[in-house]
Amino acid sequence: MIEIRLPSNLQKYRKAYNFSQEDLADRLQISRQAVAKWENGINYPDITNLTLLAGLYGVTVDALIYGNDCSGSAGIPSAAAISGQRLAEFLLCAKKNSYAGNGAEEEQPCRPEAHDFVYEDSRYWYMDTYLGGRFFTGEEAVWEKQQEKRIPIWSMNYTGRTLADNFNSGFLKEALSHVEIENPFRGPALYRKGDSIYHCFQRGDMQWFQGREEIYYGNVKIYECEFHGGAVQ
Repeated sequence: MIEIRLPSNLQKYRKAYNFSQEDLADRLQISRQAVAKWENGINYPDITNLTLLAGLYGVTVDALIYGNDCSGSAGIPSAAAISGQRLAEFLLCAKKNSYAGNGAEEEQPCRPEAHDFVYEDSRYWYMDTYLGGRFFTGEEAVWEKQQEKRIPIWSMNYTGRTLADNFNSGFLKEALSHVEIENPFRGPALYRKGDSIYHCFQRGDMQWFQGREEIYYGNVKIYECEFHGGAVQ
């Protein structure tokens, strides 16, 4: 039988992030007493609060409930610190000016039935290309411009699917447009609008990383996507 470790994990994650019970309660818009009851195993958070907690701490819901590793993403060096502020800033601009920002697709895709988005500045060239719709797979990549050449330096592959008819791609794009420079891979750790909740958890840095994003509508998961990538040389 799988042991539920939620009460102890909730306490360890909260302390790892230096949150008091009052701090966490304020973030979730609940009472401090509710947090205390979760950590004492008297009550369990509902799926909405579990999703919010997982997004806040950068882990999966399953890891929060059953996992032994409570280190989360604390202590992981930021992507910008490892690979350079300039590339991280470029990735944010590229993402916000392509799919996430409703940018125009290339008229001639690089593969049959592909959807391609391109962005560039004086130093880098970016392409996001994916296949499919409800079930999709794709790749984002960055090339550095060196005289007349383009040298590939970074890439990320992703595969995902929608799980319900009420999935809203507009909400996904809105969440992705809030990508953060500390982890410029997909969207932020947590983004919420009305009954829609997006959360993304990731491990690693620009050299080597893995992650997963999910969208819940109310208590129902309606979208999921896994991604991984790193440096190219």
